[in-house]
Amino acid sequence: MREAAERKKGNGHRERVGAEDSDHHPRHRTSQPAGAGAIIAKNPQNLNFGGFSRCVVKRFIPQNKNETNKTITKTREYGLQFFNKKIEEKETVKITKKHRGWLGFGGAQMKDDAKADLKESFLWGYQDESGKSLEDHPLRGQNLWPSFLPSLQENCMDFFNQADLLAKDLLRGFAIAMNLDENFFLKNTSRPLSRASLVYYPSQPEKMGIDQFGVGPHTDFGTLTILCQDDVGGLQVQDINGDWFHAPPIQGTIIVNVADLLSRWTGGEYKSTPHRVVNSSSKERLSLVLAFDPNPETMIDPKEVHGKSFNSKEDPISCGDYLISVSYTHLRAHETPEQRRCRG
Repeated sequence: MREAAERKKGNGHRERVGAEDSDHHPRHRTSQPAGAGAIIAKNPQNLNFGGFSRCVVKRFIPQNKNETNKTITKTREYGLQFFNKKIEEKETVKITKKHRGWLGFGGAQMKDDAKADLKESFLWGYQDESGKSLEDHPLRGQNLWPSFLPSLQENCMDFFNQADLLAKDLLRGFAIAMNLDENFFLKNTSRPLSRASLVYYPSQPEKMGIDQFGVGPHTDFGTLTILCQDDVGGLQVQDINGDWFHAPPIQGTIIVNVADLLSRWTGGEYKSTPHRVVNSSSKERLSLVLAFDPNPETMIDPKEVHGKSFNSKEDPISCGDYLISVSYTHLRAHETPEQRRCRG
């Protein structure tokens, strides 16, 4: 579901900016996904405008609308409690080389020549019902949970599991829109490499300058990103002309973002979108994020999407190897200076 966004002109007038027309039309399909995936399957043209969309909460996992809203509210509540703790307490779950735990201010930087992002993060990933995480890949390991806030684990994992269902529902719609089997992108998702995070942005004083961002301009490197904004705002998206515009929070919606790996997987059929955050609201801001990726052994090959005759710009690669290959330019944003020095 595409929502129009707004941006301010120099004279203060608000110009509405919506999705451009597309020549991508729905193809014949024999099945129909439920929930949010149905929105994409019915309206695949919406996905050609860079890759940012909104899903109405009541349309994703319809039978669990109240549970979903409760999970988002509770996770945000405990997340704010965590970030407002003393540094000494948060350092008990300091981020590891497997990118699990708390990352403080100054630890994230999107480009070498940019200022450090003005944010804190708390990251976690897949774990089984007993609380055990997998250690089978360089980019995932045991989750770290603060003993001083035991309710954080339960709520974070509830969010992870519900957002995981949403991502899968959406990817079924993505597949059907391309006349693929609805489970094409979900063949190997029992041990996903997905990463979730709470991202905390303090209010950004104007005196910090226009080159200071809550998070600098970037595209997401994985498959699909699920973002729950609060009502503070600050997210900005770059359109295909290079212009930036606001993606204001709309109550009851969730942002869905195509990321780089899905763009590569589909040979550019779906495109990832540059975005950034500037929190000039004078309020603290907290986002809930799931970066969805399938199992590490999943092969990423556009020829499986378009046919053997497709002229792919890149060689086939596994999801796990791809994520490692982009770790230097992207995952360094979740490394401390000490980790970078150790890596060399």
